[in-house]
Amino acid sequence: MPDGSTVNKKGRKFDQVLDGARTVFLSVGYEGASVDEIAREAGVSKATLYSYFADKRELFMHVARAECNLQADRMTSELDLDGPFSDVLNRITAEMVSFITSPFAQRIFRICVAEGERFPEIGQQFYESGPAMAREHLKELFKLGVSKGDLAIDDYDLAADQLAELCKADIFPRMVFSLSTDFSDAEKARVSQGAAKMFLARYGTGT
Repeated sequence: MPDGSTVNKKGRKFDQVLDGARTVFLSVGYEGASVDEIAREAGVSKATLYSYFADKRELFMHVARAECNLQADRMTSELDLDGPFSDVLNRITAEMVSFITSPFAQRIFRICVAEGERFPEIGQQFYESGPAMAREHLKELFKLGVSKGDLAIDDYDLAADQLAELCKADIFPRMVFSLSTDFSDAEKARVSQGAAKMFLARYGTGT
């Protein structure tokens, strides 16, 4: 059992715990995952696992947060902020659609929905580390676009939420109702490029 103490969350064994947890959570879901199974998959003892995480919920949220951070980094890395804003926006929407349709994002969404009634903090914490964090990144980029005269936005929160929803067009309902779980590059490009065009039609200045 955990003793309440923790160690620095870094190093090879810490990474093993995260990789093992990611594999188990995606395989059997949150409720189906056990600390024993995660420790076996990670190749560490339960004592080692508990030295990093107090319980399964904390571990689940750290896995989800780490993946969201990677997605945020991919979304904003190597952006040419001096180039046309339309190019920046197309890169962002392509990354967003790619993440939404990824096996990890699909599985995490289903876990949060399935466990949300019994453990509402799971959904709340995932929202804060995922969609809410993405909103803040988008707002910063939008402010840059406004400062350069490429965008005209009054409500940054609404604009960020609208772009996120545009990136779910067609594909998200099909995922939710299990009509499709895998999407071609052409299908993803259709949605991401359409989202960028629609957003610029509403908020672009045409300069």
